[in-house]
Amino acid sequence: MKKQPERPVLITDAARSQNDQLRSREIRYVSMMALRAACLIVGAILISVRPPLLPLWLTLCAAGMVFLPWAAVLIANDRPPKSRANPPAPRPAPAPRALDQQPDPQPTTPRTIDVEPT
Repeated sequence: MKKQPERPVLITDAARSQNDQLRSREIRYVSMMALRAACLIVGAILISVRPPLLPLWLTLCAAGMVFLPWAAVLIANDRPPKSRANPPAPRPAPAPRALDQQPDPQPTTPRTIDVEPT
């Protein structure tokens, strides 16, 4: 049987390290929460200034303050999918137990314990 030559591994095919992935997710989370804080500050300024269409602007700020934490948590917990190139190795079959290896010397009959003496 002829052995197949191995394909060279390209560095561009390598996955990002776990530390790099975590760092980028942390940056996205913090930036989204900073945007949420900005929505709160802008809402407070809008209330004091009273611009035209104030209810519309306050609704947009409130939607940002409600939606952004939910989206930030989802994005921060998102990881890239595991590649199919390196599936996990199958687990080895468990070794037989010592009791299972010994043959039963003779079948035993179950004992019946009677409460009343005979």
